[in-house]
Amino acid sequence: MFRTQLAGLTLPSYIYNASGINNQVLPQLRKIADSASGAVTLKSASKIKWKGNDTPNYLVKSKFIPGCTLNCMGIPNEGIEATIEFSREIKKTTTKPAIISIFSLGGMQDYYDMMDLLEVNQDAFDILEINVSCPNIPGKPLLAYDMDALEELVKNTFKYTFPIGLKLPPYFDISQFDRVSKIILNSKIQFISCSNTIGGCLVIDADKETTAIKPKNGMGGLGGDYIKPLALGNVWNFWQRLQGKVAIVGVGGIRTGTDAFEFILAGADAVQIGTTWAQEGIGAFQRISDELDQIMAEHGYAEVSSARGKLKLLE
Repeated sequence: MFRTQLAGLTLPSYIYNASGINNQVLPQLRKIADSASGAVTLKSASKIKWKGNDTPNYLVKSKFIPGCTLNCMGIPNEGIEATIEFSREIKKTTTKPAIISIFSLGGMQDYYDMMDLLEVNQDAFDILEINVSCPNIPGKPLLAYDMDALEELVKNTFKYTFPIGLKLPPYFDISQFDRVSKIILNSKIQFISCSNTIGGCLVIDADKETTAIKPKNGMGGLGGDYIKPLALGNVWNFWQRLQGKVAIVGVGGIRTGTDAFEFILAGADAVQIGTTWAQEGIGAFQRISDELDQIMAEHGYAEVSSARGKLKLLE
């Protein structure tokens, strides 16, 4: 199992869980901690407990989008105070990094209020991932597409003393990669996770002539196999601009050891799995890790850092 580094900490595996999938309450988190996941990422927490969107809001296994998920859960969570206590409990039983994720329902100040609370509870967690990319809250645009707001947020993280990363949405244009990279390099951000699901996706049940999920007029965030090329493109674009100064976590369509290896070649320091973990269960972490071990050995790589960013351009 290949170890890796993230925000100055060692992860015992290159593969760990993405926030949002089966990680809302303590029993789920303990299951992740006992698995081959390299870290324990908690559900994105808001300042207050939030019930999320009406059901049905999540397609986990569907004939309409095989190999993918569609979700419009709207980040149901127990609130930041409960999340801190969950993380504190997890840290009592595992040496894996505990990663708290936060998301604002009420504007920029919510982020600062939650980070203020985390500053005085640093014994409860190891890393913060700021989610600026959930596409599933009605009436709440993605902060990460507002470059001025994103820059304001990251500039105001300098006063906090714990490691901080950003969970980003997929970007599509070179100018976006240029601007976001510049913002990140002028901040204390230590890693980025890219990418979150693609928002605004619609799945239709043609037999019933209905949408497949209920919230947001049937639209949700697409994850899984279909988004892997886009996620790889985001990792590769950021790798070329950040050049190892900021760590990159790949997210999107990682189902096999080969997928994980491709993300290493594109420049990812680690990868998260969501859809595969939701569809296959806890054994996915060990299976993908075993497959990656074999592939790395076949290619003659003894560690992640020796393969990271080694993608060759076709001549």
